[in-house]
Amino acid sequence: MTAIRLLLVDDDPLVRAGLSLMLGGAADIEIVGEAADGSEVEELVDRVHPDVVLMDIRMPSVDGLTATERLRAGGDAPQIVVLTTFHADEQVLRALRAGAAGFVLKDTPPAEILDAVRRVAAGDPVLSPAVTRQLMEHAAGTGAGTDTRRARARARLAVLGDREREVAVAVGQGLANAEIAAGLFMSVATVKTHVSRVLAKLDLNNRVQIALLAYDAGLLEEDGDAGH
Repeated sequence: MTAIRLLLVDDDPLVRAGLSLMLGGAADIEIVGEAADGSEVEELVDRVHPDVVLMDIRMPSVDGLTATERLRAGGDAPQIVVLTTFHADEQVLRALRAGAAGFVLKDTPPAEILDAVRRVAAGDPVLSPAVTRQLMEHAAGTGAGTDTRRARARARLAVLGDREREVAVAVGQGLANAEIAAGLFMSVATVKTHVSRVLAKLDLNNRVQIALLAYDAGLLEEDGDAGH
């Protein structure tokens, strides 16, 4: 079994030490580096080639949001899990839009942080639909431009075929590939193909971004209305 290569990024040395002790003890996790600021991340990623970066949001020089955007803008970027102290935080939402695969709270139990690292390393998001909705509702409540955001999201989604659109909505609902396959009467392999096409057509990095775009477009609300 190949160990998951993990990079820790947090400006608090005690937090880094705790994470290193907690995560480094797992047989399938290898801590390949630590950084105290987002300004160190790009060079360190190029040097140690992590599979996953556990990234603090708030850091003094370059914050985790900026570091995430820089990493995901490049090719072959590692998966990123954001560390935060808040469930509903606009910076977390921006990090997810930039391509982070999910987030965990700093007071999350060790077993759940381990699970999050393993899941994103396997290509799975670590956000439940409820948390995604909470974040989106928080953003909608703290900023203007909801109608504009919806129009832009719908324009982007217009490039999808009917089945791709159905799969995108199902991803937004937090369904796994097997659940999507059962609900849409297609094979899991076909679902995976559709997800890959959706990501490519929309120039997205992961399923979390599909979910956020579907939410922006109002597709999840429509689906919920249709179910009543």
